[in-house]
Amino acid sequence: MSGKNFSADVFERHRGHLRAVAFRMLGSLSEAEDAVQEAWLKADRAGADGVENIAGWLTTVVARVCLDQLRSRKSRREDALDGQEDEPGVRVFRRVDPEAEALLADAVGQAMLVVLDALSPVERLAFVLHDMFGVPFADIAPIVERTPETTQRLASRARRRVRGKSDVDDSDRMRRYRAVDAFLRAAREGEFATLLSLLDPSVTLRLDARALELSPNPEAFGAEAVAATFSGSAMLAHAVLLDGEVGIAVVTPRGSRLLMVMTLAFDGDRITGIHAVGAPDRLAALEIAVPDAG
Repeated sequence: MSGKNFSADVFERHRGHLRAVAFRMLGSLSEAEDAVQEAWLKADRAGADGVENIAGWLTTVVARVCLDQLRSRKSRREDALDGQEDEPGVRVFRRVDPEAEALLADAVGQAMLVVLDALSPVERLAFVLHDMFGVPFADIAPIVERTPETTQRLASRARRRVRGKSDVDDSDRMRRYRAVDAFLRAAREGEFATLLSLLDPSVTLRLDARALELSPNPEAFGAEAVAATFSGSAMLAHAVLLDGEVGIAVVTPRGSRLLMVMTLAFDGDRITGIHAVGAPDRLAALEIAVPDAG
């Protein structure tokens, strides 16, 4: 099957499954129907030559569509919060069967939908596909542009939040976020002793090829070497959440462009590893946020 020869009958046999996936991803039957329709158009254009698992392939197609919609939805919300919308948006909703939407909502659970809506787009996709539909992490990873290991961590974090066990994790995350913020302040002010107190004695600093081009400093090993590297610098660095984990973002002087990020490893609240990443494809795939300190 390929191009216009992609069988509509084959797609229709999987429509119910695809709608269920899309509804759990988007929480709206009208948006789910739109996502399934877009998935049909993409499948019809692409064809399925050489595809052995049509159900799995179509699930991937609709998942990518839903991820794009979730990211667009998140972007619209952020624009509205920033006051960047000059005029109220006009949304057109597909007419749907209220009973069908109620049945889907009951199957998922209204409380579950509320929790899912609080997840980041990549967390939601990883959790829904793996925990609800049994899609392997190796198949989810290319959709969210992460490694299978990172994808598994995304799903695990989402699972904890869905089960209402995120309070301790959030507390730990905020404590580490404040520690990193203090580390960067100490770096800017050249407070060497404070930097040492926040670093594990065996901490390592690694940089990818692009980060090496952007940074005047080489890789460093040990607390004193890493502290010396940061002392008196970090003017453009900010504590952030990278895919929900505490990290560092380095931006241009006016903050208009992301230059690199630094993923961090911890032992307790001490930093044990810093990995600077500047590769554009890696940066583009990250979910970057600043937590609500309140």
